[in-house]
Order: sequence, then structure tokens, then C-alpha cells
Amino acid sequence: MLEFLFEHELIPFHLSVLALILLSMAETFGYYLGIRPSTFLKKVSPDWLIESPLLQVKFSKVLIFVFLLLNFSFAGYFLQLSIFASKQEFAAWYYVILPALVIAIFFTVFMIHCLDQVIKPKITTNQVDLLGRLATVSSGNARPGFSAQARVRDENGQLHYVQVEPEFGELEFQSQIILIRFRKSHYIAKKISTSNQLFSSDQY
Repeated sequence: MLEFLFEHELIPFHLSVLALILLSMAETFGYYLGIRPSTFLKKVSPDWLIESPLLQVKFSKVLIFVFLLLNFSFAGYFLQLSIFASKQEFAAWYYVILPALVIAIFFTVFMIHCLDQVIKPKITTNQVDLLGRLATVSSGNARPGFSAQARVRDENGQLHYVQVEPEFGELEFQSQIILIRFRKSHYIAKKISTSNQLFSSDQY
């Protein structure tokens, strides 16, 4: 067991597990102390990363980093142990780290998508008037009878997640739309033509 822990070729994956444990402990204690690492990471993260479509999820973005660390360490151990089983020795860590990272990113994206689909969306009630406002489809494609999630800001700049459907046609992922009617649990929306220069992305 000690030989496994101190194996030089497994150090990057040991460090990934250690970072995962430390981050979990820091988030847990920080929650009660009011000093959470996730808050600091949001402040220092560039805008292009925060606004990335991949990170527009309904759960804490820290979980994405947790998934990445978890998948990276698991993929690294799996690859190294598979190599050890066939050659009776571990491969050099710099040969394994890139394939492990690719596998980790793939499974992280998959886990993000699955979790984002399972979590109940924050449906905005008609207490907030969002009719006539611009929105962006943030999850999946919408068709008549099949809604998709969209994000929209109210007049105070507060971000809301709503379910939208078109009257006809399809609203593709990341398309710009306008909310025209509210129907029970979702909004009826119309796609804005990309050639329409009256609207710009900074309005929502």
C-alpha cells in the first residue's frame, strides 16, 4: 500500500485526489465560516470562462472542478494499472497525463449534462414580468410540445432560468429569442433573426 502511495509515476493522480479532498474540506468549513474558495475563484476567473455555455448550469460551478479532478485521478489510475497489469511496470507519468486529461474532460462534460438535466429547472413564475425580454436558449433545442431552458435577465439585472417553446419551428441551442407569451409552466418564444441588428448580446 505504501509503495502505491509513493509510486513516482502516480504522483500527478495522487495530487489530484489530494486537491479534491482539500477543496471539499475548504468548501465545507468555508460554508460555515463565510469564506468559501468558490467565491474567490469566481472573482479571479476571466469573464469569457464564466460566460462559457458549458458553465451555464443549474448547480454550483465548483462541482464541475470536482468532477474534473475526480475523473482525472480515476482515469490516470485506470490507465496506469492497466499498463502495469500487462507490462508489470508503470508508464512514465508524462505519457499518461494527456490521455487521462482527455478522458477526464469527456466524462466531466457527460456528468455535467446528465446532472443539469436531472436538476429541476428554476421556473420563473408570472410574478416577474419577463414578456418582451430577450433571452438565450441555454440547454437543448425547443420544439412545439418539447420545451428547453433559456436564461433571461429582468429589469433589475437578475438572471432567471425559464422553460420556452416555439409556436412552430425550432429554437436551437444558444439561439437568441424573445419571450412573447406565458402559458402555464413555460413561455412561448420567437427566434430573433441573426441579421437583425436592433438587438445586441449585452442587453440580456
